Amino acid sequence: MAFKNLRHFVEKLDASAELIRIKEYVNPDLEIAEVVDRISKSGNNKALLFENTGTAFPLLINSMGSYKRICIALGVSELDDVAKEIEQLFKKLAGPKEGILDKLKMLPMLSEISSWMPKVIGGKGECQEIVMADPDITKFPVMKCWPEDGGRFLTLPIIHTKDPNSGIRNVGMYRMQVFGPKLTGMHWHKHKVSAGHFNEYKKLGKKMPVAVALGGDPVYTYAATAPLPPNVDEYMLAGFLRKKKVELVKCLTQDIQVPADADIIIEGYVDPQDELLWEGPFGDHTGYYSLADWYPKFHITCITHKANPVYPSTIVGIPPQEDAWIGKATERIFLAPIKMTLLPEILDMELPIEGVFHNLTIVKIKKEYAGHAQKVMNAMWGAGQMMFNKILVIVDEGVNVHNYVDVAKAISMHTDPANDIYFSQGPMDVLDHSCSKFAFGGKMCVDATTKFPEEMVSSKFKVQSSNETIHSKLETLLVPDQAEKLKLKTVNSKLETLNFKLESINASLVPKGISAVFISVKKNRKNHIRELNGQLFALEEFSNVKIIIYVEHTVDAADIADVIWRFANNIDARRDSYVIPAVDTNSISHIGFDGTRKTKELDNFDRPWPNIICADEATIKNVDEKWGKLGLGNFIPSPSLKYRKQLYKGGAVITE
Repeated sequence: MAFKNLRHFVEKLDASAELIRIKEYVNPDLEIAEVVDRISKSGNNKALLFENTGTAFPLLINSMGSYKRICIALGVSELDDVAKEIEQLFKKLAGPKEGILDKLKMLPMLSEISSWMPKVIGGKGECQEIVMADPDITKFPVMKCWPEDGGRFLTLPIIHTKDPNSGIRNVGMYRMQVFGPKLTGMHWHKHKVSAGHFNEYKKLGKKMPVAVALGGDPVYTYAATAPLPPNVDEYMLAGFLRKKKVELVKCLTQDIQVPADADIIIEGYVDPQDELLWEGPFGDHTGYYSLADWYPKFHITCITHKANPVYPSTIVGIPPQEDAWIGKATERIFLAPIKMTLLPEILDMELPIEGVFHNLTIVKIKKEYAGHAQKVMNAMWGAGQMMFNKILVIVDEGVNVHNYVDVAKAISMHTDPANDIYFSQGPMDVLDHSCSKFAFGGKMCVDATTKFPEEMVSSKFKVQSSNETIHSKLETLLVPDQAEKLKLKTVNSKLETLNFKLESINASLVPKGISAVFISVKKNRKNHIRELNGQLFALEEFSNVKIIIYVEHTVDAADIADVIWRFANNIDARRDSYVIPAVDTNSISHIGFDGTRKTKELDNFDRPWPNIICADEATIKNVDEKWGKLGLGNFIPSPSLKYRKQLYKGGAVITE
């Protein structure tokens, strides 16, 4: 289904009982974000239309923040429907054509495909119905989301650039910090296509035309986030999804084309000769602040909009937020192209919310030979944005990747930590704060597939135990008193003479046959976690535990979702993994992962470490007092109340 504009999408959400209209004034400076954070993490998770923003424009947020709403936005009943359609299309186009009749049968399909291609039309579009006489971006309800943000940010800008040599368009999404009525930052990371365009303009010594669209069909917003290969037009994907071509019009002051039915268009340029500006910090999708850095200036030359536009926005932060569902769409939609063009052995894939897209990926394969999992590992780490993946888990076809208990059991059953966890290093997401070097760090692949005989590693003892033998050794985990032995008081009493102490311990998964324990600890010396790891695995209580994940003392080890979120963010897999090999044929190997904060004093870590994202007390209080007037149902306390207890001193950057 093609939406005419954002207001048309609002009407659809309203008719589907997926929208709440808020008529009471809520301040775009911190308060809207606090309301959305409560709603997105609640059982009353709805899209919100703030009709009183203190400006002439209503603000739509959380519009794609559930499975149902992302399906509505993309015009499907199930996200897997898109993958199936792509798979069928690939098969028909790539299949053998033996005769003229087979080729003629392709004509209707080719005609349909051509109907999805973007088209530039003449004249002005609806997005240009009103031209601001004096362009001023501060006239829109641009949000400041979190207290340590560097200012107000556009968070759903659809940014159009083009290669100055080939003229090929790119459509991406990068936050834009507002510095004045006609000036914003342009936060494109060095790995992104638009950053490549910028470098080409810099070589030519030319100003770079840029246009930003807000609103229109929500498919445009999704397409701007999609991990398409370079030189593949995002509006071709949008046309395929909406089954209608995207009509583009030329901007009024820049040589760029934008969707004719967008709600708002911001035109301007980036001058490579300008000095960069200090942009950020920004409360990001990792749940941590991304820290301030130098980025290009975007000079606004014109702003146009529809006669009755809606301003779109989103917030990101500690998951789950709206971006989790946009990511879910990418997970399901791009499974088919990966299978058809890169890795046909892949059967399914899951990007857990706690892994914030790039930190954790689970893949199911049809394993056919020894080393198959490593083949998949190498291919995935070399494929587009999968190069940013930090932790890759590979399982057999009998495992449900969407059931984390199943996945954890597969790891416990089939993974020898000393031999079946592979470490590498390479490019990392710019937002990864755990790397010792900017955007470059460690990765790991956990091979949780059933092993072929060739994959059993010979040791100084003999060939490693078969899966059946490993399973028999792990059966002791199912004994009820095994978990009792792993209680905090018992373990701390044994560590007391060694001058170690645990803050909390969670062995709740052990009786379920999952060989993993979560521990929170307050570091106070160099090599603290490495030494503690060795002492714990030397205890009889941990002899049948394969994995310990350590997090800092502010985190409750009983909260598994928080433990995984913190661990996946804070670990450089190659640097922070400590393997304890099996000592004999009757033992298993072990591994500990240091998911704590890293510092100069204790870890020789030279980069600043960001704080987690929380609302401030004043904003929480203001929203508490307004709640009854907002029409949002029963009172929902702030999620930040839980996380404020975990904040370190300092602002966006931890100071002590």
